Amino acid sequence: MSQPFDTLVAVAAPLVRDNIDTDAIIPSREMTAVSKQGLGVGLFASLRYVAIGSRAPRPDFVLNQPAYAGAELLLGGDNFGCGSSREHAAWALADYGFRAVIAPSFNPIFRGNCVRNGIVPIVLPRDAIETIAADVSPDPQARRVTIDLPHQTVRTAAGVEWTFEIDGEAKAMLVAGLDAIDLTLTHRDAIASFRAVDAERRPWAYPPRAGDTA
Repeated sequence: MSQPFDTLVAVAAPLVRDNIDTDAIIPSREMTAVSKQGLGVGLFASLRYVAIGSRAPRPDFVLNQPAYAGAELLLGGDNFGCGSSREHAAWALADYGFRAVIAPSFNPIFRGNCVRNGIVPIVLPRDAIETIAADVSPDPQARRVTIDLPHQTVRTAAGVEWTFEIDGEAKAMLVAGLDAIDLTLTHRDAIASFRAVDAERRPWAYPPRAGDTA
């Protein structure tokens, strides 16, 4: 399970570049463990650090700027999350602390990986994203952006608001903090009922397991 998502008031970090692929989000050399934890340090490593293998920050990269410290919302460009299907990209974003990404479009596999890991992928027009970036730039810490997932709105500190679309299953998972397995288990009673009926109809499909009593 992930952290349930209701309303977020967040520092928004602009990285409004098109075609940011999953290797840019988390380079393969940074995928040194199978755990979801610890990947945040490798997030955007090629853009964030001065050289491969270094942890010396590039001062001009947005996530290294004190004004954007603690950012939980990332503003991206078209086709965000394209490239390979590595779920580590979503893991790295979540481990860093991002709760949502706003972009004009997402790679569908990346979008699904975000939902399964508690990150809200929000599609807004590019001009809306540029408006948000301009609104926060004078003081990102003070001019935070509000995301209301139940009402599907994004609002700037200036009060400019947009609505966004999200499919019902993805919204339900994010609001409740469920992954795909958790979502399936919300139907456990129906599953058990089906299995009981099916076992009567097709007993050969349910061989006895170790520990079962006759």
